[in-house]
Amino acid sequence: VSRKMSRETRQDSPVILPLTDSTEIAVSRERAREVLDSIDRLRREPSDTVSTPETAPQEEELDLPDRVIEYAKTFLGVPYKLGAVGPDRFDCSGYTSYVFRAFGYNLPHYSVAQFRDYPRVESFADLQKGDLVFFGVRNSVRDIGHVGIITEIDRERGSFWFIHASTSHGVEIQRSTHPYFMMRYMGAVRILPDQEGQGS
Repeated sequence: VSRKMSRETRQDSPVILPLTDSTEIAVSRERAREVLDSIDRLRREPSDTVSTPETAPQEEELDLPDRVIEYAKTFLGVPYKLGAVGPDRFDCSGYTSYVFRAFGYNLPHYSVAQFRDYPRVESFADLQKGDLVFFGVRNSVRDIGHVGIITEIDRERGSFWFIHASTSHGVEIQRSTHPYFMMRYMGAVRILPDQEGQGS
């Protein structure tokens, strides 16, 4: 009789399962089998079935110009250096070419060549986010000397914001109505495909 009771006691005795590294939980043997089977099934499932909604879906919601702009903004404050192509130093055309290269566009590392090699945007009404904008070296000399990327357009006021590698502050965002740039604006070109519904 004592042997039978001893055997039954061992069968009904709880199983100790680790809950965390420092905590344990006592469960019946039947429940322990269910838990261990569940853990085993999870381990066998492919890891790519686990989604990360905090990253991928957010990127998918942005259209291409906005993705380019968000990437460009990650370099805000990076210092200017003539001839530098990044990522820890940029000149103006080195910056634009570095940003667009991340999206499969191989821009030349010269603002004049970037202005020459891509389709011209003929009027302010046709500008869209992601366009390159160009400025002259001096107000009196109409030679391309600087380039930036349009980040936002204010169609009501006829102006735009652009991000660029400036000689004084490194990568920063400026408005086209700043007197220095307003007097030197020379035009824009389109790198990205035309976007429907572009606006401010």
